[in-house]
Amino acid sequence: MMPRSLLLKPALALVPTLLLAGCGNAPAAPPPLSEAALAAVTDTGGAPRDQLARAVDDLFTQPGLGETRAVVVMANGKLAAERYGPGYSEDTRFVSWSMAKTVTGVLIGMLVADGLLSLDAPAPVEQWQRPGDPRAEITLRHLLQMRSGLRHVESGDPPYESSEVRMLFLDGRDDMAKWAEEQPLAEEPGAKFVYSSNTSVILADIAAAALTDSTDPATRVQVMRTYLKERLFAPLGMDSMVPEFDASGTLIGGSLMHATARDWAKFGEFLRRKGRAADGTQLVPSRWIEAMLTPSPASPHYGFQIWLNRPLAQSEGQHPLFPDRAPHRLFSLIGHMGQYVLVSPQQGVTMVRLGHSDSTERPLMLQQAADVLDLYPVK
Repeated sequence: MMPRSLLLKPALALVPTLLLAGCGNAPAAPPPLSEAALAAVTDTGGAPRDQLARAVDDLFTQPGLGETRAVVVMANGKLAAERYGPGYSEDTRFVSWSMAKTVTGVLIGMLVADGLLSLDAPAPVEQWQRPGDPRAEITLRHLLQMRSGLRHVESGDPPYESSEVRMLFLDGRDDMAKWAEEQPLAEEPGAKFVYSSNTSVILADIAAAALTDSTDPATRVQVMRTYLKERLFAPLGMDSMVPEFDASGTLIGGSLMHATARDWAKFGEFLRRKGRAADGTQLVPSRWIEAMLTPSPASPHYGFQIWLNRPLAQSEGQHPLFPDRAPHRLFSLIGHMGQYVLVSPQQGVTMVRLGHSDSTERPLMLQQAADVLDLYPVK
């Protein structure tokens, strides 16, 4: 009988050939990471360095995601990654678009804590308080949760029929709050969620009226700037923040604030810490942050001027976040064309992504952002 070693030799001789034949089906190795990709990740990244560098790099380089201009990742209170696209830097002020709404929500919380506003009383809008006006039923809570019932159409077709466009750029631009407040009811107050930038400007107008009786535009601007700076921006070290105002002196609280990516990350961290500054100072009661993150009875994915990663029923349309990819306690500031401050308390992570992505690119970009979050364990 032939020795077993001789029987095995022909079979062993085929192994290299078989391995080479299978190489065509093996996944290609990822390209080497660039210097820019590696430099974006710090020594306190809290995740495998190469994996984090590649996940962030993909946001800048993968086709079909739009243009990423800035990414900042904070992990457990420390800078994990920071990167900018060509022409942008840590000194660039980025426009908030609708991320401003969440700043307005915190502003209202401070005024409620100061005893200047009441959450469930009729919203203090003078023209709504006339006898027989059904808008007198609208409360501050309704406005915060985007269920005022007012006839506000965020997206119009054609665009100039949009309530937001008319308020910001057309017949409402000089006194935005007045224009938004004049709109009639389309639904019973509290009954239906309707996302509305007009509503956030109404909240900003209410805030200004709580701080000053003056109708002088310059006075309203100064009072609001001072309050926001002293009570919120300065304690958080958000030195770059520049809010915009309309001609009547009303904060454009739904869409126009400007800050660096680092300062947007500081604001996200403030929310993750339930209203505390980095030094531990409580700037707004933690119960207010908890209220902001409580789903509205009319929309499980929205709280007080902030988006929640809570699942929707299939009949409720496409989700603006990714409840299938990240903890349901994750929440986010979201701005037009792909501005995000994603905060995941259970992972100890705040992630800022700023740039330009259209409606077809945003879902793909969000999946890549979810890949970054996947690198951090849920606690």
